[in-house]
Amino acid sequence: MSIRETLRLRYKRKRLLFRAFRKRHELNCLADRTSAIATSDVLVFTTLRNEKIRLPYFLRYYRELGVRHFLMVDNGSDDGSTEYLLAQPDVSLWRTEASYKSSRYGIDWINWLLRRYGTGHWTLTVDPDEFFVYPFCDTRPIDALTDWLDTYDIRAFPAMMLDMYPKGPIDAAPYRAGDNPFETACWFDGGNYTISKNPEYHNLWIQGGPRARMFFADRPTEAPSLNKVPLVRWQRGFAFISSTHMMLPRGLNTVYDEWGGEKVSGCLLHAKFISPLSEKITEEMERGEHFGGSREYRAYSETLAKEPDLWCKWSEKYINWRQLEILGLMSKGNWA
Repeated sequence: MSIRETLRLRYKRKRLLFRAFRKRHELNCLADRTSAIATSDVLVFTTLRNEKIRLPYFLRYYRELGVRHFLMVDNGSDDGSTEYLLAQPDVSLWRTEASYKSSRYGIDWINWLLRRYGTGHWTLTVDPDEFFVYPFCDTRPIDALTDWLDTYDIRAFPAMMLDMYPKGPIDAAPYRAGDNPFETACWFDGGNYTISKNPEYHNLWIQGGPRARMFFADRPTEAPSLNKVPLVRWQRGFAFISSTHMMLPRGLNTVYDEWGGEKVSGCLLHAKFISPLSEKITEEMERGEHFGGSREYRAYSETLAKEPDLWCKWSEKYINWRQLEILGLMSKGNWA
């Protein structure tokens, strides 16, 4: 990399960190329980709005993986999410009425909290509908994974987002708070993915699955990206650029083996396509706070009105992480 390129990326990273520093004033701390965080704790960072129905299972899932503390930003919820989270002893909560869009879709707020509280910790940045699956997650807690990553001085762990969906109309089976969403949304596309390398930031760019197949069939290059680096051993100078798709320094994005071998990786089971989706689509289209003028939600609305079933004859029913490895969607690498 040339000196000019090095300086350009360094300046961009400093700009992102300065944005996060300024945006901290938009956050009003409602519950600061960070004094309970232990040095070895794996921390979850989340931005949300009106997700009360999802929160009971979300918190239970990650607690069972071994997460000890949650740092969450509530962006103006009015469905009881705030009150529910305030009652959780392992949640530190910030609230803001500021624009999600103007905060780069929440990532400025998260970058600040990561810098302030995540430095020196393994941090997992996920949305309330994303569920982290890693090799041996059914038998080993998350700190077993992070201990192994520390042993080999690996600073970032990738996870491909896997869109999960039910068989039949999305709203056919009502979702209730505390339910496991994958009891009904248990199907996924086992193939149908494209992958390329971002020449600027060196991250992989993955697209495909049901969102590309159903909602962006006529413009696949506009389909949502599925590559993420959610689990990071955070340091003060790190910054996410666009959600958790890519970050700086860009060496953190090189979570794959360019020589053809397999590096350890996981998946994020994405539980977007469950029964509260219709209400969420309406809300987000009215707010217009998502990327590209909420074009993703417009595509959902238009397609689901005509063809509500995402299931197809190539759909795979989810079993466990080993199935995902066999399909080539994740890898245990040399972690035995």
